[in-house]
Amino acid sequence: MTVVLQITGVPAEVRDVLSDEARRRGQSVQAYLLDLVEREARTLSNRHHVERTRHLRTELDIDPVDIVREGRDGGFDIDRQWSDVRSSSSGPASARGTHAGGA
Repeated sequence: MTVVLQITGVPAEVRDVLSDEARRRGQSVQAYLLDLVEREARTLSNRHHVERTRHLRTELDIDPVDIVREGRDGGFDIDRQWSDVRSSSSGPASARGTHAGGA
C-alpha cells in the first residue's frame, strides 16, 4: 500500500538543490525524494533493531590484532577444522557442503 506524503513550506533554495541533484542523477524530483525517504526509513529501522537487540550483545575478550595475526601466520582453527571435516567426509559433495569461495 502506498500513501501520499506532502511537505509544505520548503524554501525555494532547498527545492532548487534537490531538483538539481535529481536531474544530475537522471531522476525526477519525485523519484529522488522517494529514494531519500526510503533510505532514511531503512536507516532508522536498522538503528531501532540494533537498539532493541543491544542487550543480546556479548563482549568478547579477543584482540583483533591477534585474530589477524593468527589468520595470517597459520590459518584459523575453524579453517583447519573445516578442512578436516571436508577431507574425512565420504558422502557426495552436496552433502558435505561447500566452503565459501572454494570449489
